[in-house]
Amino acid sequence: MQFSTSGGGFDIENVWPNLVLDALGSTPKPPKTIAIVTSKFPSLHFISLGAREVAKKRGLTEVLFLEYEFGNRDFGPIASRLKEAKADFIWFGAGGIDGVLLLDAMKKIDYQPPMHFYMFPAPGPMVKTPEARNALAFTTFEEHPPFTSNPRAVQFIEAYHVKGKAAGMPDVSVDLLASICYSMWQTLEVAANATKSIDDKTLAAWLRKNPVDSIMGRLRWDGPQNFIEGKDLYKVKQLQGGKWLVVWPTEFAAPGAKLIGN
Repeated sequence: MQFSTSGGGFDIENVWPNLVLDALGSTPKPPKTIAIVTSKFPSLHFISLGAREVAKKRGLTEVLFLEYEFGNRDFGPIASRLKEAKADFIWFGAGGIDGVLLLDAMKKIDYQPPMHFYMFPAPGPMVKTPEARNALAFTTFEEHPPFTSNPRAVQFIEAYHVKGKAAGMPDVSVDLLASICYSMWQTLEVAANATKSIDDKTLAAWLRKNPVDSIMGRLRWDGPQNFIEGKDLYKVKQLQGGKWLVVWPTEFAAPGAKLIGN
């Protein structure tokens, strides 16, 4: 009776790397070589291993593969290896501030990657890092159309800003994590109202048969192990002009935004 509101499908180790490489394939100069660096944190690691296989199947040449222990804070050696590898594209299987630490290490050796992707970075600190320009990452929601065409999303954004500022949060943008958490409550709300119940088995039976429209999009649990069957809700965003903007798929891109390639 577990129902994910992450917006992800069952085989994300295949779908998500393909999503990123589809986006890069839309640029005038798609990458031909790839360097993969990943934390050994389980989710980041297995998705990055999937990226290795996807890249190989799509004909990219792997020039570097590195793993590091979760909790590592010294990215100097990794930055040096990346500079030496001269990859067209860096896939960084990292979360939190690891991306910022790597960018700082690369800055110290005068290296700016041509195209670079960070799986789940801390979005606020990344925005404030000049070397992160044009960085790519996953998201399910950003504060721009078409996501803000949903009145419920607009209400949530406004409330999040007010309460976040009052709490002294350094960044009050609604993005991936906040949208997932809010969609969780939306799912519970819709299921409880539809069934007039808070019984676990009753809610589970209803969710297996019915989708829920969240601020991220339509959530479904019709696939293996109650995941979304087929295409999931993930998008690729890029750091442009000090803002995270969805750039792929194009139907979800911010107005006027296009992926900036090499």
